[in-house]
Amino acid sequence: MSSMIDVKEVAPDLGGKEVLWTELMPGGAHWSYRVRRGTSLRFVDLEGGANVALLLYRADERLERLNLPDTLKAQHTAHLTAGHVLYSDMGRILAAISADSLGWHDPLCGLSSAASLHLKYGEQRFQEHRNAMHRNGKDSMLIELGKWGLGLRDLVPNVNLFSKVTVDGGGRFAFVPGHARRGDHVELRFEMDTLVALSSAPHPLDPSPVYAPRKVAIVAWNSGPAGPDDPCRLACPENQRGYHNTELVYR
Repeated sequence: MSSMIDVKEVAPDLGGKEVLWTELMPGGAHWSYRVRRGTSLRFVDLEGGANVALLLYRADERLERLNLPDTLKAQHTAHLTAGHVLYSDMGRILAAISADSLGWHDPLCGLSSAASLHLKYGEQRFQEHRNAMHRNGKDSMLIELGKWGLGLRDLVPNVNLFSKVTVDGGGRFAFVPGHARRGDHVELRFEMDTLVALSSAPHPLDPSPVYAPRKVAIVAWNSGPAGPDDPCRLACPENQRGYHNTELVYR
């Protein structure tokens, strides 16, 4: 990972805000970080066609973690966009999607695996190809979780930022190519101290015949937590209860 990101290029509107750090996430990379409550992360697709798999865990009690079934059920949706929040399995809100230029992020399809990449792209291992190896989402996430004392049993369903997958009447998934374009972005505002794990490996349903994961910029700034009139809080009664449960922790 590199910090050589010009905030003026990827997030010009944040010039007057308290930017904490920036990262350049290469395609096929993985990353994890402890993000404090009141911090926002902006993810920017630098090339078009990016995918960023996202997992969240409460930083000080990692048995509490992202629960996508509750997230979708509580907000009566099968995809995620601005105004939605990401619930933990304790009914609290780990993060909110405070801004989004795409309107659709995939919460259904999980991570790519070594086996799926081998079937699609052939064998390309580290021993022979070094940094040009085919990195998959599952192994990338397990590497990051291992840094924090977590493992395979802690690998829960993830969100795939920048990717769109539709479901037809027969329950079949269809990946939508070209959904994310260069410069598209999504912002997460963290409502709890959160361990964030990321992988920029390809989406498991990406039909591209070549392994070509895309670069993403990440900008962190001090946004503060949700206010009383925040759209994510007021989006539905369930979210209001979720924020109440969350704020009990920080009274």
